[in-house]
Order: sequence, then C-alpha cells, then structure tokens
Amino acid sequence: MSLIVVEAAITIADPSTRQQLIDRSAPIQKATRDDEPGCLVYCFAPDPCQDDLIQVYELWESEEALTAHFDHQNYFDMRTMLNDGGLTGAVSRKHRVDASAPVYNADRTPTADFG
Repeated sequence: MSLIVVEAAITIADPSTRQQLIDRSAPIQKATRDDEPGCLVYCFAPDPCQDDLIQVYELWESEEALTAHFDHQNYFDMRTMLNDGGLTGAVSRKHRVDASAPVYNADRTPTADFG
C-alpha cells in the first residue's frame, strides 16, 4: 500500500487576514486529524517568505482514505471557509509514495537513499 501526500499552495487576497484564516481553520484541521481514519497529517500553515500564501501538507494512509476525505464534512467546511476568506488561487498536487525511510542514518548523517 502506498502513502498519499497532498501538497498545496493557497493564495489569499489580503495578507493581513492570513493568520486569522489559519486560526479559523485550526478546528477543522484538528477534526480532520482526529475524526477521519487514515489521516496522518493535515496542516495548513503560513509561508514564511510570502505573506499572501498558505502552505498545505497532508499525509494519508491510502487512496481510499483520501477518497473518503473528499466526501467528508470537514473537507466541505474547509473549502467553504477558505473561499469565504478571500482565496484568490490554489495549486494542489497529490503524490503516491512507494518508499519511506529515515532522513538520518545511525551516525546522524542525512542521506537521500532508501536503502
């Protein structure tokens, strides 16, 4: 079984409202993590280099878990909240992950290989 990663970049019209929007999304983020089987990570966070950007990182146990999310009230609530909050654009992608390994080996050296 492959993990599914969703990454997105959400642009908002008024950068001064970004933190308020993220704060309003926190209960939905928590509900998604707590209530949806197969959700390992669900995080909407401010981009530190671009003040009108929210970065999204999601990690799902399977395609089935992500499919269920797309039909869950949490998903609908997040979409509504973001659209009502001045979303001006979004780019999102999903990735199927076939291997996972620690970044650091036993000697605490970072490695890029999966062996």
